[in-house]
Amino acid sequence: MQMLYTRHNVRVYRFILRLIKNPSLAEDLVSEVFLDVWRQAEGFKAKSQVSTWLFAIARYKALSALRRRSDDHLDDDELAMIEDPADNPETLVEKEDRRAIIAHCLTQLSPAHREVLDLVYYHEKSVDEVAKIVGIAVNTVKTRMFYARNRMEKILKLAGVEAF
Repeated sequence: MQMLYTRHNVRVYRFILRLIKNPSLAEDLVSEVFLDVWRQAEGFKAKSQVSTWLFAIARYKALSALRRRSDDHLDDDELAMIEDPADNPETLVEKEDRRAIIAHCLTQLSPAHREVLDLVYYHEKSVDEVAKIVGIAVNTVKTRMFYARNRMEKILKLAGVEAF
C-alpha cells in the first residue's frame, strides 16, 4: 500500500486539485481515496490499470465533495470548467477511423504474422505465451514479430496512417 501511495499520491492530488481548486480539501480527499483503495482492494478486477481505478475513485470523491459544499455553490460557468476525461465526439470518430484502417491493414499480413501481432497487441500475451499458444519456438515468435511490425509499418504508411 505504501508503494502504491508513493507512486500515485501526487498525480491523484493534482487531479483532484484541478477539479476542486482547494488544496486543503484535495489533501483530505487523497487520503479518502487511498483509504477506499485499502478497503476495496479485493474489488479491483485488473480490467484496467491501477491508475485508472485510482482516478475513477478520485473523480467520484471530488465531484461528491463539490456537491456537498454548501458555502460555495457552483454556477453553470464553473461546472462547464470541470473537464470531462472522456474523449470528445471528434476524437472518438478519429479513433474509430484509425481502428478501421488498422484492421484493414492487418488483413494484408500473412496469417502467421497477423496471428502473432493479434496475440501480442490485442490479447497482451508475452512472447513466451505466444510461443506456447502457437506451438513454435520463442525465437520464431520474435522473428515473426520483427517482420510483421516492419510490414505493418509499410502498409500503414501507404494507408496514410502515421507511425505510433
